[in-house]
Amino acid sequence: MKRIYLDNNATTPIDPLVAKEVTRELLKGPRNPSSLHFFGQEGKKTLLSSRQKIAHFLKVQPHEIFFTSGGTESMNLLIRGMMNQSHAITTDLEHPCVYENMKRLPCVSFLSPGLRGAPSPDQIADAIRDETSLMVFSAANSETGIKINLEEIAKIAQRKEIPLVVDGVALLGKERFSIPKGVTAMGFSGHKIHGPKGVGFAFIRSQTKLSPLLMGGSQEYHLRAGTENLPGIVGLAKAISLLDENIESYTAHMRNLRDLFETILLKSTFNLKVNGTGVRTVNTSNLCFPNVDGESLLIHLDMQGIAASHATACSSGALEVSRVLLNMGIPREEALRSLRFSVSRMNTEEEILQAAQFLIETVRAAKDFSNV
Repeated sequence: MKRIYLDNNATTPIDPLVAKEVTRELLKGPRNPSSLHFFGQEGKKTLLSSRQKIAHFLKVQPHEIFFTSGGTESMNLLIRGMMNQSHAITTDLEHPCVYENMKRLPCVSFLSPGLRGAPSPDQIADAIRDETSLMVFSAANSETGIKINLEEIAKIAQRKEIPLVVDGVALLGKERFSIPKGVTAMGFSGHKIHGPKGVGFAFIRSQTKLSPLLMGGSQEYHLRAGTENLPGIVGLAKAISLLDENIESYTAHMRNLRDLFETILLKSTFNLKVNGTGVRTVNTSNLCFPNVDGESLLIHLDMQGIAASHATACSSGALEVSRVLLNMGIPREEALRSLRFSVSRMNTEEEILQAAQFLIETVRAAKDFSNV
């Protein structure tokens, strides 16, 4: 059975070129960048080169790039490192690594963007108080793909002089973007862009006051203790370099696949709905299938070798209805009938056609799998 992977917002297959870079680094010997001998200094050069490659892609300074174990650690570092007793603003649609941290703050406004799926600049501006000292939003929602208006929100943050922290995990690799001046920090992950798991990074603007999350050595400019994962960082830098060279073609390819998938399904499946009305990343379709139980449809898809998801991968193991869809105002019954499909640059048109055809046949054949 040929398997079709359409769950790329959960993780992506590693690029063979990235895997080669990781393997090459692993075979170079014991290179701890903190060591003063030859091996350590060679590792330090590699670390600096990787930092420079990522900074070049984002058009920031190398010393503003801090390596972590992934998106979750990056966002924990940024939120916990800036949190205080004052007022903060976020939404009730954020990824768990943001949402669970923000719930622990003493005074937070959780904005409800509604069916649009992302907060508007006006909604954010209206929520700001005199004591507001932190704003945290996702550049793109991992379940729906809906993007915030990052430029306008950053202008508000800059004008009000409020730190703005952005979860950039679901945006990186989907399109070329720049980090506006009003953004204080962003978190990113390697395994969502065909890089290795267990490595990520944070952009932290110069002069930002931040407390470290992990205490110990002086690595990462004293903000992230622990010996750097050099093979993972090398792989991450290679994945970023591939984006730098090819992002426009990657974006166009994913958009074409996503649009083809939705066009076929919308023409052939009665009353199919796309969840969320806001502007989306090019690779994500969150779809509600009428009269079909989402969990059962997910199982049937897997039996046919097609991988999709019910919600964000960090939550879906619980088989619960999506908090994001419910908080958008989507009825519980519709949320239970919704699945997320997310393509990558490695998917093909043939895979999309096969997956769409199976979905059409399955939805037409069953009013409700839960009654089978």
